[in-house]
Amino acid sequence: MGVKQSMREILAAESKAIASIPVTDDYERAVNLIVERVHRAGGKLVTSGMGKCGQIADNIATTFSSTGIPAVFLHPSEAQHGDLGVLQACDVMLLLSNSGRTSEIVALVKLALALYSDLPLIVITGNKDSELAQLADVCLWTGGAPEVCPLGLTPTTSTTMMTVMGDVLVVNTMLATGFTREDYAKRHHGGYLGMMSRQER
Repeated sequence: MGVKQSMREILAAESKAIASIPVTDDYERAVNLIVERVHRAGGKLVTSGMGKCGQIADNIATTFSSTGIPAVFLHPSEAQHGDLGVLQACDVMLLLSNSGRTSEIVALVKLALALYSDLPLIVITGNKDSELAQLADVCLWTGGAPEVCPLGLTPTTSTTMMTVMGDVLVVNTMLATGFTREDYAKRHHGGYLGMMSRQER
């Protein structure tokens, strides 16, 4: 198989996977938690994930921060060495784990709940029956589409879906809070986007 044919198949598979992400009321519940506790009560969104999921969680945090929702990425291993102290009572945690069994994330949840027993947990996972999903206040299931990796192992399709699901949360939170172009300009001063945000429309 040539690269072009492989590309067509990968595009088709990942497009199908994104289109099959279950659309549920849980997204509204997740957005409401973020709006109530972060936007209105002065908390923040704390995202976490291990490996590739951690990279997506970090990206989601920075996107939320630039759109009016204070957010930080908490590395699950560093959390066990003091970084857990970043958590506060009004925060919300957004945790990413495709398997729903990532040991570092499960351990992070237990530590976080020992610190604040009513801390809300939003989980994005490919395994809705996992331990992490059962611990969540809101579970957002990817649908569990297979990876396009020829070994079926490398996070590819799963991280694409998680990125899109993060976008759904960000955009709907922006709509819920009434976040404006002017608000964006105050948070994004540099580069092309900063310049565009300050231009009259």
